[in-house]
Amino acid sequence: MSSDSNIWKKYLKFSPLSPLILSENKAINYFVRRDILEDDPGNIESLWEMPQVISLLNRQQNDGSWNYSGNKEKIRSKMNYNQLETYRVLRILVDKYGLNNKNNAISKAAEFLFSFQSEEGDFRGIYENQYTPNYSAAIMEILIKSGYGKDYRIDQGIKWLISMRQSDGGWAIPFRTVSMDIKDTLSDEKPLLNNPEKKSSHLITGIVLRAFAAHDHYRKSIEARNAAGFLKSQFFKKDYYPDHCTPDYWEKLCYPFWWTDIVSSLDSLSKLRFTIEDPDIRKGLKYLIQNQRPDGTWKVYYGLPKDPDNNLWITLAICRLFKKYFTK
Repeated sequence: MSSDSNIWKKYLKFSPLSPLILSENKAINYFVRRDILEDDPGNIESLWEMPQVISLLNRQQNDGSWNYSGNKEKIRSKMNYNQLETYRVLRILVDKYGLNNKNNAISKAAEFLFSFQSEEGDFRGIYENQYTPNYSAAIMEILIKSGYGKDYRIDQGIKWLISMRQSDGGWAIPFRTVSMDIKDTLSDEKPLLNNPEKKSSHLITGIVLRAFAAHDHYRKSIEARNAAGFLKSQFFKKDYYPDHCTPDYWEKLCYPFWWTDIVSSLDSLSKLRFTIEDPDIRKGLKYLIQNQRPDGTWKVYYGLPKDPDNNLWITLAICRLFKKYFTK
């Protein structure tokens, strides 16, 4: 490992490497070696036989989905709950264990999710008939990471997202821009159009931007750059809409990423080639430096799915950030 690739550690108060290296989690060890230490950890398929992976794959249903337990039919159908659960499981398999569409279980899950894509390009159902730029983009992000970045259906979905932007460059849930709640729209047969003159939501924009950041072509687009400018301008501010709106949600960390927080946002912005010369980037990194724990780790807020190594996973994600920003 070159000295240049080591320089990022000097910006942190405590070394995060010891708890990561000493972890008994084979997947964490693999990604630390590959992404942080720049060693050759071997074939990623070695992770696909881990007990955690096998346990998840054994729960997959014949149609490629995973079953959601405890659903409430008044919110969404059983099938749409399974769409949500399949996305939730897929992000674990892809982000924590590196599975992709070379694995038959992933390709089956992908086709299950693609079956919810409308002719317009969005993924319909999690909000019943309403548009969901957040879930549509989140599903696209994980499909891109699974190996579908060049699939025409992803291209169709990204173009739909571009068509649904707010005038200030970001995104919001359309029914929110016309002052409605999800419960008021569940019986509607047609989706409500957004009011583009209303402000963007940084919660929704951060999720949508992850799909652009994951895509080799669209991360270079002017639309992604404009949305990124809006997102970083909102660091540690209150959202305009009532969903997860208080400023402390920036600090509620989770891995794999779910809502918009400071780590998920900095991750997307790093892929869009923002640098530490940007004052908003420095603000975000400063927060992480100040909130590192003496053992070198950071603490997750959303500990779901349950995993004894959740704090190590978010620590690994933050180490990736510091390495990207301080070795450019």
